[in-house]
Amino acid sequence: MTRTWLIGLTLLIQAACAIFFVSDIAISVLGLGVAPISWRIHEAIEIGASIGLLLGLMVGAVLLRNTLQRNRRVEEQLRAASGAFLELMEDRFDQWGLTPAERDVALFAIKGFSTNEIAVMRETSEGTVKAQTNAIYRKAGVGGRPQLLSLFIEDLMGDGLVGTGRP
Repeated sequence: MTRTWLIGLTLLIQAACAIFFVSDIAISVLGLGVAPISWRIHEAIEIGASIGLLLGLMVGAVLLRNTLQRNRRVEEQLRAASGAFLELMEDRFDQWGLTPAERDVALFAIKGFSTNEIAVMRETSEGTVKAQTNAIYRKAGVGGRPQLLSLFIEDLMGDGLVGTGRP
């Protein structure tokens, strides 16, 4: 919340400063008659607007640096989670005693490929893929693809969901 407030305030200050400078130039270029103010007051306003723009630049740089650092941390966490997911799948595949072909089919099924797409990628028949998927479901103790995927999601979420009867 503080970051959003700071960004909003910075943008507001920079907008006010930019409006001052643009209007000052427009008045000079267009020769518009405005009520004169003392040159000291005008100079003080220009100095204030310049300081406002510089502060906005500094705050923007700090916020950008923090955002890039946060983005880097999130990407590292995502890579770690991805690696953890693959490791978790390999552990489960070992527990279930899947053959290398069944591992491939299970991985493709978890990724969301259809039976036909898996058959084409593995250069085998749809019947073979169906038989392998049924063997995977039987070994995993699930009734279908959604339940297979939910096993991994539950493991990633922690100790599994309450009341599922699974570890």
